[in-house]
Amino acid sequence: MASKRKSLARKLRLLKKDKSNRRVPSWVVERTNRHVMRHPQERSWRRGHLHL
Repeated sequence: MASKRKSLARKLRLLKKDKSNRRVPSWVVERTNRHVMRHPQERSWRRGHLHL
């Protein structure tokens, strides 16, 4: 991810997408009695592609 060819702005955008691609915390799953199990914007690195 941190190659020299990428600009700083592109790296920051990739980093933002990487940070937002996290699971729902376990306490949220427990608090909602397993109604919330998945994050709607969660993305797999194999399936979903980014348009940066």
